[in-house]
Amino acid sequence: MPTLKLIWGPDQEQNITTHATLPKDEARFWLDQQYIAFDCAPTRASGKVLVADKLLVVADAAGPKQFADAAWAEQFAAAAAAMTARDLLTIDLPGRSVGY
Repeated sequence: MPTLKLIWGPDQEQNITTHATLPKDEARFWLDQQYIAFDCAPTRASGKVLVADKLLVVADAAGPKQFADAAWAEQFAAAAAAMTARDLLTIDLPGRSVGY
């Protein structure tokens, strides 16, 4: 079962385990839709948006309030797992990193 660990700040973490699986193309489409819905922008000067960048900016834009919606959080975790092909993923928002 894929598990996503979100680090929001000191002593502020959220773990999401998902039973859902998504094909990579569906995960990419869902994540792209969220990127657009949250009006995210590229973080690299080149304008390229890597998967890790997209996960970071969508998670940051969504914030704890959106992740409180269990269905949305599980969908995000499933998409992240599919896009990275990893069962354990950490998104550290203060550290601006994605770890596998």
